[in-house]
Order: sequence, then structure tokens, then C-alpha cells
Amino acid sequence: MSVPTVDLRRFGSGLAGDGATDQKPDPDNEPGLPPRRGRSRLAPGRPIKFGLAIGPTILLAVWIVASATGQLDPKTLSAPWTVVTTAWDLIADGRLQSNLLTSVQRAVIGGVLGVFFGLLLALISGLSRIGEALLDGPVQIKRSIPTLALMPLAILWFGIGEEMKILLIALSVFVPVYINTYSALRGIDSRYVELAETLDLSRAQFVRRVALPGALPGFFTGLRMAVTVAWLALVVVEQVNATSGIGFLMFQARTYGLTDIIIVGLVVYAILGFGSDLLVRSAERKALAWRRTIGS
Repeated sequence: MSVPTVDLRRFGSGLAGDGATDQKPDPDNEPGLPPRRGRSRLAPGRPIKFGLAIGPTILLAVWIVASATGQLDPKTLSAPWTVVTTAWDLIADGRLQSNLLTSVQRAVIGGVLGVFFGLLLALISGLSRIGEALLDGPVQIKRSIPTLALMPLAILWFGIGEEMKILLIALSVFVPVYINTYSALRGIDSRYVELAETLDLSRAQFVRRVALPGALPGFFTGLRMAVTVAWLALVVVEQVNATSGIGFLMFQARTYGLTDIIIVGLVVYAILGFGSDLLVRSAERKALAWRRTIGS
């Protein structure tokens, strides 16, 4: 009985790196297939230059027009030029800079603590059944309780000083980082785990080379949510017996009915939130440059 001869030049040897035999078919040369385009017609399209600025610019234009035509009552919402004048006066007497520095310090300290513990606990529960049994349940319970609802307890335990404010910001940041990182870790393809075992990687090497890179997309999603939540929490905690901060400045303005100062504070918060989100997006693009998506 004769054994048929296999043409290795046609089927390949199956060995990685065998360039002469493991050649993939070129879809551009396949008969009956349309030529390959640079970008799919079903994709969102090419990125628009300065596209993120279009929406805010339209809102600003509507605000200017409504104020200039008298459609917007200055008692309800101050005109943009009034807000700019007020902001300049606050900068001139130094109140805006000092309160802004205090707010940024609180947000950064609370944000860093929340991101650190969120990532750490997500790794423990995401890579260990024991860690999941111990940590995931309490975190899900915390997730269902609004962080600001814990403010009365935080005041009783830590007083009305900086510790209470930083704690509430950290708790607000912690949840989205944990949830998204944990979900990304559990979504890692099991074939990568088998490959790591085949290569005899240690636990630390597996975390560094497989788990962390695989969880990066989820981590950055949680981080984008976290930076926004940090500023939201800051607005509230700075109105609880605070003596400095943008929230304190807005609280004082509300007491005296100074709408223009309130709008200045809102604009500052908007700039801080939007700017921090742009920084996270930039870091995400650099860290995940290897990933090809319809938005890239």
C-alpha cells in the first residue's frame, strides 16, 4: 500500500517561523474577492482633527448668543463675558489659585489611593478564587451604596478634616477601577494561561507579562470613569465645613447669590475633568498602541 506524498511547499510544515512553507494566502490576490480598502465602510470613519472640541465650542456659542440676545436671564445664568471678568478678578486677588491648588491636592491624593487599592484588590480577586470569595462580595455591596451616603459615618469616624474628604474621594475612585479591572482579568483568554504554564512562568511573571497587559483595556476604562468621579466627589466634600477649595468658593457664592462665581467654579471643574480625561485617553493610546480597533 503506497503512502501519498504531501507537498510541504503547499501545506507548510506547521513550525513557527517557517517562512518558506507557512505562507498565508494574500486576500488581495484571491480570485473573486474585491480589493482590500484602507478603512471599512462600516467603521466610524477617519478621526476628526480637534473633534473633541466641537461639542464644547457649540455649547459656548449657544451660551454667547442666548446671553447677547437677552434670551438668557443674567440672574439665572451669567453671561460669558461676566464670568470671564469675575474669573480675572478672582485671579488678581489670588483666591482662585489658592482654592484651586487645595482642590487639586485633595483630588490627586484621593485619586491615587483609590486607583492603587482598586487595582490591587482587583488583581487579588481576579486571579484567585479565595481572593474573590473574600473581596468581591464586600466590593459589590459597596458598589450599591452611594459613596456620599457614607458621609455621615465618615464625619463621625474621621471628623470634618482632610482625612474625611480624601477618604470619600478614594472610595468613589476605587469602585470603577476595581470593577473594570476585575472584569478584564476574568475575560483573559484561557489559552494564554495554558501558554504561560507551558513556558513554566512563575506567578509574578504571569501577572507581569499576561495578566496586567490583558487587563489594561478594562483598567483604562475604569480610570476614565474614576477621574470624572473624583471631581464629582470633590464638589460635594468641599461643601462640608471646608475653609478652602473650589467647592467652598461656590458654597460661599451660593450664600450671597453670586451666580457668576458659581459659574466660574463650574467652568474650572469642567476644565479639570475634561483635561484629566484627555490625559488618560492619551496614556491609553500609547499603552495600547498594539491594539487595532474601529476607533483607532
